[in-house]
Amino acid sequence: MTATHLSSDPLADRATPAAPTRTGAQALVATLERIGVETIFGLPGGAVLPLYDALYHAEHLRHILVRHEQGAGHAAQGYAAATGKVGVCMATSGPGATNLVTPLADANMDSVPMVAITGNVASTAIGTDAFQEADIRSISMPVTKHSFFVTRADEVAATIASAFHLASSGRPGPVLVDITKDALVGAAAEGLVELPLPGYHVPPAPAPEAVRDAVELMLTARRPVLYVGGGCIRANAHHQVRALAELTGMPVVTTLMARGAFPDSHPQHMGMPGMHGTVSAVAALQKSDLIISLGARFDDRVTGAKDSFAPGATIVHADIDPAEIGKNFPTAVGLLGDARTTIDLLITEWTARTAAGAQPDHRTWMARCQGWKLAYPLGYDSPTDGALAPQYVIERLGMLAGPDAIFASGVGQHQMWASQFIRYDEPRRWLNSGGLGTMGYAVPAAMGAKVGMPDSTVWAVDGDGCFQMTNQELATCAVEGIPIKVAIINNAALGMVRQWQALFYSERFSASQLPSMQIPDFATLATAYGCVGLRCDSAADVDATIEQAMAVDDQPVVVDFRVSKDSMVWPMVPAGTSNDAIQHARDLTPDFGEDE
Repeated sequence: MTATHLSSDPLADRATPAAPTRTGAQALVATLERIGVETIFGLPGGAVLPLYDALYHAEHLRHILVRHEQGAGHAAQGYAAATGKVGVCMATSGPGATNLVTPLADANMDSVPMVAITGNVASTAIGTDAFQEADIRSISMPVTKHSFFVTRADEVAATIASAFHLASSGRPGPVLVDITKDALVGAAAEGLVELPLPGYHVPPAPAPEAVRDAVELMLTARRPVLYVGGGCIRANAHHQVRALAELTGMPVVTTLMARGAFPDSHPQHMGMPGMHGTVSAVAALQKSDLIISLGARFDDRVTGAKDSFAPGATIVHADIDPAEIGKNFPTAVGLLGDARTTIDLLITEWTARTAAGAQPDHRTWMARCQGWKLAYPLGYDSPTDGALAPQYVIERLGMLAGPDAIFASGVGQHQMWASQFIRYDEPRRWLNSGGLGTMGYAVPAAMGAKVGMPDSTVWAVDGDGCFQMTNQELATCAVEGIPIKVAIINNAALGMVRQWQALFYSERFSASQLPSMQIPDFATLATAYGCVGLRCDSAADVDATIEQAMAVDDQPVVVDFRVSKDSMVWPMVPAGTSNDAIQHARDLTPDFGEDE
């Protein structure tokens, strides 16, 4: 596994600097070991070779050699998302560093704690267009929590320690540390000194008056909803979310990034809101008079057209990032602070107010929400062409893999079906690229998750388009003994693009259909990579094929599920339209009824 959570002072045991006795690269390796890092995903190159030479002598660091730097970044993300610790990846200068930009942007959008370490050309060559030179600090600055550029060996250790502190504290996110080659080979002092971080302060607990104001609104609301976002998983606040929900009796919706933060099986759970969310979740938000947002950011895929989102609702917005509060919608009460601390304070205040005589009753509202849930359940039609239904495959995969399995998804139709038809009752069982929507995320993220959680079954649920972007990491898994399982939902198309073209472009399927289910033959490709390759194209064989894959515990397994290309994701809110226009199926628009 990689790094443990850091205290507010990651250098609490720092020593007094002594005479130089080691290189910057050796200081970096020693700092990683001291922090608690155990695994690094990376790919070497000329500028970073001094660091790899130092790693050669490391006793407590496992380096996993990926086949592409993008795979290293997504593996670090998957590790971090599954474990809650800081993921670490490493690359050389120039193209090695720029290949990390997509994972960095992905981690930044989804608040994933990650440290990326890159080598660069010598400081004397900076700005000369030297071979494999790239200003990765400037390139990455917009898509990281912070980017460091280190040119002196004495700065290496403190910068690395500071990077881990930044990545893991406050709102988590990716931090890049770019180090010149002369800083890696230069002499560095023993011990650490604290690197000042001017202007960086982790928000304290919310103001008491803000907590009181929020609870006052919660007590007087007739139609409140707890809108739970991914911040509650990052803060390990799932127990607090459940306690608050059961205490207040309010309906709960969980975003795509928050699946598992509140149990799917709980009667108060209305499902996932948004473009492909459940009707009950969308209706609950639209008809609410109070939204209590906990670690969510009112993403456009959740709100639909902003001018018609929850028109009668007042908003209480709890977030650790002050930039998010009120960014997309006016906020009546802002609660700035860690989600777990904030929810604890709301519970304490609510308990005190109800003990003093306040008697809120949300049973009528809850019954109305549950009525929507019963009237408009998730479902699907069998394909008219007799082909395998992708929803059935994913539903059975969730059932047979069990509640403790981890699922890492690519992006597209299969991502939405995996979020809809697999039950998530615990956090950190669902990993996906939510904000950036990166095709190719699933396989390397599953690899990272399996390294971090070796005792868990880890499935990558991927589309045939996504899979072909990063499937080279199967070689990494085979060589390194990382037995992930991959379910390819193979419809011979870029499924979500094709769905939009069918619905909004008069079935003009421009550049969305992949040539053939036989090119490549995924089962044969898996075998070539040293994995077990399976294929399934019949509903009668789905369970047996999944069980066959589950029985393999010492090799990666790839299952090519041949599914219908015409299956679509429902419900759906067409992009840019009101959530009131959600379609439960292609020809069914639900009626939410009048406000009470």
